[in-house]
Amino acid sequence: HAMRHAPMQTRIAAELERVADVRRLVRDVAGACNAPQLCMDDLVQAVDEAATNVIVHGYRGGPGWLDVAAERVDDTIVITLQDEAPVMDPTRYPEPDLSVPPERRRPGGMGIHLMRMATDRLEHAPRPGGGNILTMTRRLDPRPKEERS
Repeated sequence: HAMRHAPMQTRIAAELERVADVRRLVRDVAGACNAPQLCMDDLVQAVDEAATNVIVHGYRGGPGWLDVAAERVDDTIVITLQDEAPVMDPTRYPEPDLSVPPERRRPGGMGIHLMRMATDRLEHAPRPGGGNILTMTRRLDPRPKEERS
């Protein structure tokens, strides 16, 4: 039986200046879990990339909203982002070709690479009624990903 704690959540308008609210929510949850600093930094970076992606590539600067929930489940922190933007599954993006200079790479690919590196699990599902549900899971482990596997 998973030990769950009540999730903290917030809804922001799809505007880049509101992404700071999302980072703060993640910091609050990670802090309440006594998350190691690396874990907190990873999650803040991952959620920043994910929210920015939705606003820039999903809503393309148009009006919209983004729901973010963060909760502790056992020894992990689970962050769920939901939106009404066109379906965009970041888990299906190819890994960026790091041998190619950044200006020639596909836009958005690097942010998704960072999200993958910062989390233990990245899952996407279409949202019923339209949009996206992105779930990011990060273990409360102080070691970088390459040492956690």
